[in-house]
Amino acid sequence: MATPSALPGFNAPAVGFEQPFAMLEACHERVQRTLALLQRLRDHVLEHGADAPAQQAARDVLRYFDIAAPLHHEDEELHVFPLLLAQGAPDVAALVARLQHDHLCMTADWTAARLPLQALAEGLQAVFSEADGAAFDRFIARYDRHIADEETVAYPAAQALLAAPALEAMGREMAARRRAPASAR
Repeated sequence: MATPSALPGFNAPAVGFEQPFAMLEACHERVQRTLALLQRLRDHVLEHGADAPAQQAARDVLRYFDIAAPLHHEDEELHVFPLLLAQGAPDVAALVARLQHDHLCMTADWTAARLPLQALAEGLQAVFSEADGAAFDRFIARYDRHIADEETVAYPAAQALLAAPALEAMGREMAARRRAPASAR
């Protein structure tokens, strides 16, 4: 497993694992920045082709969604979703079922989006096809809706159900999965 400093988007000095929901929201900000980078990359490739900056941007997008995003999804699957399924209101539990399904779809969406990014990063592809663009659009749109639903409904509902000791344990477990140094816990 990668060290914390090797995890893309990991270092957020204002947010630590002692505030696990703030950390989850900070991850969402990094997801959104990386999705914006993907969009800028698409525009750049249209104008400049697969030059060195485009290849580096593709590697940055790949790195984030290959390493950091799966850890974030795991945090939610272990700490947020089970709690809401067990104790949340029926409408919240229904939303959680869709969020869990989103995680499965995001994995498939990422697989489709990853292939052209990898090819571009390796210099094997100079432009993105219409199908590549459609894969990127699907990936971005699903993430946008998913993040909005988590931040407006799922996270507040889960926070309302968790006492301080459970929040502390959640933060410790999130940090341990990333092998975060004690000062970040």
